[in-house]
Amino acid sequence: MWSRRHVLVSGATAVAGAAVLSRLEARAEEEAAPPGGGPEPGASHLPVAVPNGVTLPWKLVDGVKVYHLVAERFSHQFAPGLDVECWGYNGRTPGPVIEAIEGDRVRIYVTNRLPEPTSIHWHGILLPNGMDGVSGLTQRPIPVGQTFLYEFTLRQSGSYMYHPHYDEMVQMGMGMMGMFVIHPTAPESPPIDRDFAIMLSEWAVKPGTRKPDPTVMTDFNVFTMNGKVYPATEPLVVRRGQRVRIRLGNLGATDHHPIHIHGHNFRVTGTDGGRIADAGRWPETTVLVSVGAVRDIEFVADAPGDWAFHCHMTHHVMNQMGHGLPNMLGVKPGELDRKVQRLLPEYMTMGEAGMGGMEHMTAMGVPENSIPMLGGTGPFGHIDMGGMFTIIKVREGITSYADPGWYRHPPGTVAERATAAQLRADGIEV
Repeated sequence: MWSRRHVLVSGATAVAGAAVLSRLEARAEEEAAPPGGGPEPGASHLPVAVPNGVTLPWKLVDGVKVYHLVAERFSHQFAPGLDVECWGYNGRTPGPVIEAIEGDRVRIYVTNRLPEPTSIHWHGILLPNGMDGVSGLTQRPIPVGQTFLYEFTLRQSGSYMYHPHYDEMVQMGMGMMGMFVIHPTAPESPPIDRDFAIMLSEWAVKPGTRKPDPTVMTDFNVFTMNGKVYPATEPLVVRRGQRVRIRLGNLGATDHHPIHIHGHNFRVTGTDGGRIADAGRWPETTVLVSVGAVRDIEFVADAPGDWAFHCHMTHHVMNQMGHGLPNMLGVKPGELDRKVQRLLPEYMTMGEAGMGGMEHMTAMGVPENSIPMLGGTGPFGHIDMGGMFTIIKVREGITSYADPGWYRHPPGTVAERATAAQLRADGIEV
């Protein structure tokens, strides 16, 4: 099977709680709690929603918020058909979102169940030097089987991250990362109605294998949002007219991600350095989230529909595609297929007329535990994008985060085949 796959690739087939302010109290009963979040008594903010993820539970001990992270190995599914052995926190990659409020005293226990030492760095957070988590510089590494304690007071608000600072290439390449959201003490103006957190990651998983290769630096072939590729990414569901914030973090090894929204524009309102003043914002439809950076974007969801939200690097919205392939566009295979089929009966040359519509390849003997060309079924046929792709679903009058299904377009608002009469009327010759 692998030798057949190798021939296909080398022939360029490319298989390869609501808050308690009066404004929020009024709607608390009509809206379901966002996935991964919950209300905090006395808070002036909405809890963050984590598509395909969760927030980290905490308890209050003598006025301190206490959390527990466990660094460990586990099996993780990027999408049905692709299960991999990852490293992460509390059985997840990315790890649970840590959520707190500016001014909180936090105490975070970190237990190491990895096969090697580790540490944890609180990326972008202002804290005492000995809590910064750089192994060898500010602390001893956490030995296998031991638990270390980090404690500090949160002096800022915004979107931040956490990750190891020990054997970073391997541990982060295997999935060890997460987001840390600190809400401001004062209510935000204008207020946020939907607050999402998404971690962007990249992986090298060769078809047929079950373990990422953390030594790869350029040829990544799986690109995830909160550890999932489309069609496994959960949609971001909002009600028309709501103000939405999406917190985007990138702890990939090499690639920056230009994240693009359809049907709306937004303003970049924050980074892992803090909130951006109003005068420093401008409208965009694409934001570049660099390696090691966070970008907060905000917009009003004023256009109903199912809107794509994705990385605009085209090979980042495909799954397990080989990138070092010869260009077959325009090639006429002639007798090649017949000759190769003597050795590989199912072989066919592909790519000479483009790669669209090739989702049927997933049924043509690809290696076990691989998802080349995997996309999803949409209301108008196959959606051939995968990878770092999801959908923002804007609807009138919705009251929960549940997926409302596909958008029902008003009559006459869907692009269709032009009729002969339309062409004649407008003087178009084809």
